[in-house]
Amino acid sequence: MEKTGYIEIRITGSHGNIPLSPETYDIREIKEVLEKTENLLYPGEKKERPLISYKIEEGSVRHIFKTSLQYIIGFNALIGSINQSQTIDFLDAPTARAIEEFQDTAVKKNYTFTLSTSVLNSNEIIIDRTTHFQRTELVWADAEFYFYGKVTNAGGKEKANIHIYTEDQGIIRVETPISFLETYDDNMLYKTFGIRAKGKQHTETGEIDKSTLQFLEMVEYQPKYDDRYLTSLRNKAKKNWLGALKNPDGWLRELRGGYDA
Repeated sequence: MEKTGYIEIRITGSHGNIPLSPETYDIREIKEVLEKTENLLYPGEKKERPLISYKIEEGSVRHIFKTSLQYIIGFNALIGSINQSQTIDFLDAPTARAIEEFQDTAVKKNYTFTLSTSVLNSNEIIIDRTTHFQRTELVWADAEFYFYGKVTNAGGKEKANIHIYTEDQGIIRVETPISFLETYDDNMLYKTFGIRAKGKQHTETGEIDKSTLQFLEMVEYQPKYDDRYLTSLRNKAKKNWLGALKNPDGWLRELRGGYDA
């Protein structure tokens, strides 16, 4: 049986004069913590992640998340690095965003979050209204991207998105104006397109903050063998580095071997 451990997110504070406890803690706040914690533990694709079980306990409010010990050990090292450096610029985007959201809640509601694990002599970080766990703006720059793949979903009641499955990035969700989807005549589902989008990119690692992607343009994607284009490239090559050969076509055929056969 797989070994497990847990992370604990303890929240202290009050609602007015009423101290926080499981009885005074609203289910909306529980939902927010659940979503943030999933991104803390598994910032990438969620489909293959192991089981996470949950319970809430007294003292003021203690959220206990139990999962594979391998991930708990990794998370313990992560919070140790955050505590030591007092920065989150080195984190990938989903994890950094989850920490930022805890920081925002701490400031707005005067809560104190203490994150720790079941690892012996666990590291911990404390987030309250006096801390400043926010990414440095200079690290994330505006950029444009092209994503090519199959559209798996499109629409939304208030905030519309296009979901496109790409080979290298998995599923990408791009915020899209409802006006574009309303006027698009053809059914785009399960067809291959290119999408030009803008968003934030890490200036050092090249990581894309997928939560910031906004639609710019739909590009019809029809990859095909273009003989005329390839011939023009070959003719340019003839004039340059193949110019010294007496029979460049023959030399190319010999180099390619039996590829045309």
